Amino acid sequence: MQVQLNKQLIASRLKNVYDGWRNASQNDEYGSIADAEALLLLSGDPAGEDEPVRKGTAFQTWLLGYEFPSTLLLFQKDKLLILCSASKAKFLHQIKEGNPPVPVEILVQAKAKEPPSDALPKFVEAYTSFKRVGSLVKEACTGKLMTEWEQRISKADNKPELVDMAPALSAFMAVKDEEEMKCIRTAANLTSTLLVHHIVLKLEMILDKEAKITHEQFATQIEARLGSGEGEAAKGPDMKVWSKGRGLNDVDWASTEFCYSPIIQSRSTSTGYDLRSTAESSSDTIAHKGVFLIAVGMRYKGYCANLGRSIIVDPSKEQEAIYNLLLSMQSEILREIKDGVSAREVYQRALDIVKKEMPELEKNFVKNAGFGTGVEFRDSAYLLSSKNAKHLKTDMVLNLSLGFSDLLDDNGKKYALHIVDTIRVGADRSTLLTEGAKSTKDTLFFLNPENEDEVAEDKPSKPSKKAPVKPLTNGSPVKNKTVGGKVLRNKTRSAAQEEVLMTAAAKIKDHQQQLHDGLQSAGMAKYSEGASGGGEKEGKTWKRFQSYKGESALPREVESLRIAVDRKAQTIVLPVHGFAVPFHINTIKNVSKNDEGDYTYLRINFQTPGQLAGKKDDTVPTRMAIAFKHITHLKKEANKREQQKNEMPDVIEQDVQLDIKGRCAHKLPEVFVSPALDGKRLPGEVEIHQNGLRYQSPMGSQKIDVLFTNIKHLFFQPCDKELMVIVHIHLRAPIMIGKKKAHDIQFFREASDVQFDETGNRKRKHRYGDEDEIEMEQQERKRRQMLNKEFKLFAERVAEAASTSMGETLEVDIPFRELSFEGVPFRTNVRLQPTTECLVHLIDPPFLVVTLNEIEIASLERVQFSLKQFDLVLIFKDFTKAPLHINSIPSGQLDDVKNWLDSVDIPLGEGPVNLNWGPIMKTINESPYDFFQQGGWRSFLGGGDADTDADEGSDSESEFEADPEELQSEESSAAASEYDGSDASDDSGSGSGYDDDSDDGDDWEELERKAAKSDSKRAAEAKGTRGDSDSDDDRPKKKKASAKPKANGKSKKR
Repeated sequence: MQVQLNKQLIASRLKNVYDGWRNASQNDEYGSIADAEALLLLSGDPAGEDEPVRKGTAFQTWLLGYEFPSTLLLFQKDKLLILCSASKAKFLHQIKEGNPPVPVEILVQAKAKEPPSDALPKFVEAYTSFKRVGSLVKEACTGKLMTEWEQRISKADNKPELVDMAPALSAFMAVKDEEEMKCIRTAANLTSTLLVHHIVLKLEMILDKEAKITHEQFATQIEARLGSGEGEAAKGPDMKVWSKGRGLNDVDWASTEFCYSPIIQSRSTSTGYDLRSTAESSSDTIAHKGVFLIAVGMRYKGYCANLGRSIIVDPSKEQEAIYNLLLSMQSEILREIKDGVSAREVYQRALDIVKKEMPELEKNFVKNAGFGTGVEFRDSAYLLSSKNAKHLKTDMVLNLSLGFSDLLDDNGKKYALHIVDTIRVGADRSTLLTEGAKSTKDTLFFLNPENEDEVAEDKPSKPSKKAPVKPLTNGSPVKNKTVGGKVLRNKTRSAAQEEVLMTAAAKIKDHQQQLHDGLQSAGMAKYSEGASGGGEKEGKTWKRFQSYKGESALPREVESLRIAVDRKAQTIVLPVHGFAVPFHINTIKNVSKNDEGDYTYLRINFQTPGQLAGKKDDTVPTRMAIAFKHITHLKKEANKREQQKNEMPDVIEQDVQLDIKGRCAHKLPEVFVSPALDGKRLPGEVEIHQNGLRYQSPMGSQKIDVLFTNIKHLFFQPCDKELMVIVHIHLRAPIMIGKKKAHDIQFFREASDVQFDETGNRKRKHRYGDEDEIEMEQQERKRRQMLNKEFKLFAERVAEAASTSMGETLEVDIPFRELSFEGVPFRTNVRLQPTTECLVHLIDPPFLVVTLNEIEIASLERVQFSLKQFDLVLIFKDFTKAPLHINSIPSGQLDDVKNWLDSVDIPLGEGPVNLNWGPIMKTINESPYDFFQQGGWRSFLGGGDADTDADEGSDSESEFEADPEELQSEESSAAASEYDGSDASDDSGSGSGYDDDSDDGDDWEELERKAAKSDSKRAAEAKGTRGDSDSDDDRPKKKKASAKPKANGKSKKR
């Protein structure tokens, strides 16, 4: 199949080259070719796999889309001359069809067995006719053609003067167009996916198991993710890794390769740490402690992306501080790199940050902060160093590399740290293209402190990160990282299990202590003395109303000096002392009408405090009655409008959606939308446009537009164990759909196929047994898999389009069903599922989406041994927002919920009864400073170290503490009975008997002894009553008339 060149793209880039060349005297970036009469681009035999891509090859690939070895290009002012073989000429002839800016002449060389042609002599003659030619003077090409070329040039009488055109070629390739950015984004996604979903996980496993593996072997294993072997033994890409990446479903794996062999370094590397991209993974065994440097780069369709990370096991305080400095420096430099800034200004800004924060590390800072990248992995023309005065432009792509070398640890050994990412230069700031495994939570591993004494220095204990997100299942441990991951021989399984549980509880307690300390200090810093919550209204203020601008605007009815109701002006005109006086409807509180004999009194009460008025119905249609009716209706309408107005202040009017041009929009057909549109329920389709989504009803009569800038969270929920597959969008600000306000928009399709024939029809005649049922189950599973794949692909395309449009990353969030728990957030019991950033319920409306980083603290209520359920209250950082109550969570999931909340860094509080959060939040909002001054959430909810705080708080009473008797009022029992059903009444009854002196009761051993004694006594009584037939009497199917009460399991009264 013949290779198809992109003729229009080649013509466009040729035009850029010639325009830049002609205007080179006015632009410093092209100054190196300003005096050149021609430009010569030589290409010999292909470079070896281990050699970096040459600038000439990179420029040829950028210009033509492919590499053409043994091909010479001579750019003249009036034409382009190409010398190549006959086979390449067939492809290059396509350039002439693309309307190039100058004529293209192709000189074809003769084949090996044919007599030589005059192609090369003509090319040499054209070249030697110029006096000054631009070329890549530092590059040396090899091959048969290059040997002939050099021989003919050496014999030529006139040899032109050569000037280096490398800076000009770099400038041509520096600014990327949309096609190039698409390839670079794919390369960046490939690199990030490989790092997060393979390299980091594999390194954790090596450290946890203390596996003996060399740096070189680890790098080889990483390279194998793209496939390995040849022929029949060849293996393709490892889709278990790549399927987890974003936007990698349509990757051309034949065009994917590594820029260099992955670089893995640890403190056991014999050559020491090396931050250069030319470093290699050594054959030394990986150490299991200290600093680990990772660098990996991938190339997709010729375009490169690169990243590097530092992972530290058992870091010192100094190492933590230096790493945090690198993180903050990268954030600052991203804001600094923008259109128009010079490369040396970027480096100087980074150096200034080092001088300000840690001046002693100035000598250890890298000599350059990165370089330009693209088709050429390292373009030194855009080196971010102190000597480079070149200016950066929008849509340039840089490899930002920040680091320190030759640092000394506590033992005097050298180490290095770096953070490397591929970035895109923007108009006002830069954005990251690579991401992942960069926060301290992901890169700093701490050893188990309880085992440090038992572990020798040369064999450290295995690193453990913070508590896993996956909670304990029914109280049993789930792959917790203990020392060595093993149970000692002299311990039973139950003892080992209990020890792990105690360890997990201790870790949660310590972590909660840290979270509460941070919460308290943050609260004290946020609210200065005497400051308010900031969300309360300053006081009631009168609104300004205007009925009429002048006397001439009064209605004609007022001439008769009677009561007039002007609906248009929302005004009542009353005759007062012979004058028509207007009153706006918003100044009137209410109106009443009284009849006394032949007279009717109309009383109008205005908006003044302390007035009460009654209302009496009347059916006599007198003039007063008609005025009373009109005023009443007008007041109702005004109140209704005011109520609607109060509900709509956060509703936004979206910008105009821009339709996509140049190609068909990506669509998701046959989907339903929630909230539903007016009319019959029929499936429509969703389209991805330039700056948003559009849902079209089947007939095209109704549509819903959602702009990317208004998307706060994007969820994909598969149809595994569910009846529908969902793409759910949670909005930053609500929009109007029909006449209703919507914070969430959901597109879904039911997983079951109603048209599927479940009877088997003719297949029944030829099949026996369960073959047809098995086949139907397989088809059902296949259908669900196809649905999941289709919706997930669409969600990823939405995320990619939104990220491209906004310049900010939008991730697809998927609920974790294994972490789910049941509760009542509204009126019905639903399954709540955590995601990476939220807690959600997406199956049935009303939907629930709670952003985790907006939560201040979580309060667990009704946590008692005797109750079957407990409640969860989420208090938000915005104290003016009402807390969210999730009621009736089964007590068996208490450990799951606590462990999950702790794993996402949410402080906890725990109590035996419900709290009345309305008055509590009102008191806190009145003076947040006083609240935190008196101990804040720690003293109020007993978080962190609950026992200690409870003892300390018993001596002095806080105004925020509720009376225990009030806490057990009918409010908690009503809340429980509303949702709990039959069990809730029992729980509430048990809860109402809670006594503050219960801490003085029996301990667990005493309770177990009494329970065993009671069981034995009951068994003896049952045996004496029933005799040998007790087994039949125990069955709940039938009750015998002769059965005594104690046969039901009740013991005698003591």
